[in-house]
Amino acid sequence: MAHASDLISDDIEAYLKEHEQKDLLRFITCGSVDDGKSTLIGRLLHDSKMIYEDQLAAITQASKTSGTTGDAVDLALLVDGLQSEREQGITIDVAYRFFSTDKRKFIIADTPGHEQYTRNMATGASTASLAVILIDARYGVQTQTRRHSFIADLLGIQHLVVAINKMDLVDYSEARYAEIIAEYQAVADRLGARDIQFVPLSALKGDNVVNKSEAMAWYQGPALLELLENVEIRHDQNLRDLRLPVQYVNRPNLDFRGYCGTLAAGVLTPGQAVRALPSGKTSTVERIVTFDGDLDTAYPGQAITVTLEDEIDISRGDWLVAEDDQVPLASSYEADIVWMHETALEPGKLYDLKLATRGLAGKVQAIDYQVDVNTLEQRHADHLDLNAIARCHVELTAPVPVDDYRTSPGTGSFIIVDRLTNITVGAGMIHRPLDSELPYEYREHDSKANVVWNRTSVTQAMREQINGHAGKCVWFTGYSGSGKSTLANALEVELNRRGYHTMLLDGDNIRHGLCKDLGMGEADRAENIRRVGEVARLFAEAGIVVITAFISPFRADRDAARELFDAGDFVEVHVDTPLDVCEQRDPKGLYQKAREGKIQDFTGINSPYEVPKSAEVAVNTEAMSQQDILTRLLKEL
Repeated sequence: MAHASDLISDDIEAYLKEHEQKDLLRFITCGSVDDGKSTLIGRLLHDSKMIYEDQLAAITQASKTSGTTGDAVDLALLVDGLQSEREQGITIDVAYRFFSTDKRKFIIADTPGHEQYTRNMATGASTASLAVILIDARYGVQTQTRRHSFIADLLGIQHLVVAINKMDLVDYSEARYAEIIAEYQAVADRLGARDIQFVPLSALKGDNVVNKSEAMAWYQGPALLELLENVEIRHDQNLRDLRLPVQYVNRPNLDFRGYCGTLAAGVLTPGQAVRALPSGKTSTVERIVTFDGDLDTAYPGQAITVTLEDEIDISRGDWLVAEDDQVPLASSYEADIVWMHETALEPGKLYDLKLATRGLAGKVQAIDYQVDVNTLEQRHADHLDLNAIARCHVELTAPVPVDDYRTSPGTGSFIIVDRLTNITVGAGMIHRPLDSELPYEYREHDSKANVVWNRTSVTQAMREQINGHAGKCVWFTGYSGSGKSTLANALEVELNRRGYHTMLLDGDNIRHGLCKDLGMGEADRAENIRRVGEVARLFAEAGIVVITAFISPFRADRDAARELFDAGDFVEVHVDTPLDVCEQRDPKGLYQKAREGKIQDFTGINSPYEVPKSAEVAVNTEAMSQQDILTRLLKEL
């Protein structure tokens, strides 16, 4: 309802004109179960005199049978209207309430706190500019607090008000208020919201809801209503990038052709050069037509009809953008999807998708990861159940213009519709377009076969996400008997103990299988190292820490292996044990056979060893203990 004003009786037209000019703030209340969301809204409306007498009488009567506040009026019943909500004392569906003050108009969405109603909370948040996140002062930050903060952030809400409620139950403690702020900061550090404010209050008692609390004189900030009245939301709109999705082509007669739609972003003026997408045809805006007459300027949120100076082919679903705007066309994109139906999402299944005003068929090609909305951890998923949220790859049957949701929510969002039942089963926020022209690419190579490089749907980053660490190659090099294999084995044991995924490639073991066809000549030794380098790269791309132990005497071979890896992913370890020490050890009797001439091209005896010029680590097993060497290697990794 609207606020009381003397103008209503004195000059109704002046009141309506004043009311029309106010801006509108849409906000949601969310948080854990029983944090007092519905009570807060009821208190906000009651103390700002926004409840009609018959409404107050009705909830006063209902409080006797369904209330939870004893003899006092249960203001939560103002928004908890469903019978099941009143019986359980919880919010199930999203409830909307309108009210206004001298400064601003408001639409409140009261959203449920239970995890099973995540989709309802996401629905309420999808049109909100601000979220009031309630925290029970007795319990502090709960899993639902993190969950709703994440969903609000996912849906691009830039303004968060963390309302620490039920301060009356902790004796209005300033210390407790400070503790919760510090606790929530760990959540805030993972959010993209640029404006987060805190307010202590008691919705039941009315402290700091509409009026400042005398019981919390230590709090110098504004009450909740003052925060809501003054939060700056005008700059939240994207006024840079022009986006007008065409909803309808209005052709009432031969002399008029108008393109109708709601301006999603940017500022539009007559005479402005525009381009139609996906056709790419250009023209100039002639008129901006509305029911109340032509406009000199149109802003986001306004429903308008645009006429152009040129006759170009534009249909429902096309976009009008600024002529010089670089908008990508893509048939595949990465998006965050909220699944809203009991029947699980199946990758590969064809659905109907609606992006802005365009409808077409598409499918979720792959699920990158599902987000645990309680812990914010990312985990593997092969399908999505009701209320699940996941980062997915979406493929369409035709290329369309694609926007980042955070830049332009109106053109960066979409819904998923079941083709059989016509029920909306999911909603998505586009993250970025994907290059999906071909499943392969041409890379320069020296293979004797006619081959291309096939792109894989599961990327290295995805594998590393599952493993919990990046893939690397630790390359041990040095004389035979220097201690390479012993160190490599000890390093793998220690990394496994710490939870790392590893693979050890030992020189002798490799020659039992992969390289059993190779001899010990210079050319064969070079081929041996080339094969090992390629295998090590494959393991590293799988997100595994691969450890190799090879003499690898030639610098060029080791450098060629290094070139296969990104900077920082190849760690060369020179086991710089002196040759005479290695020969004394001679664990396999190879040095003696080389001295006797039974082995040709043996490194250090009748074949050279090229010392690394810039190895990341150099160690000496004669001078250093194994534990000291491991400590140094782990520090390097």
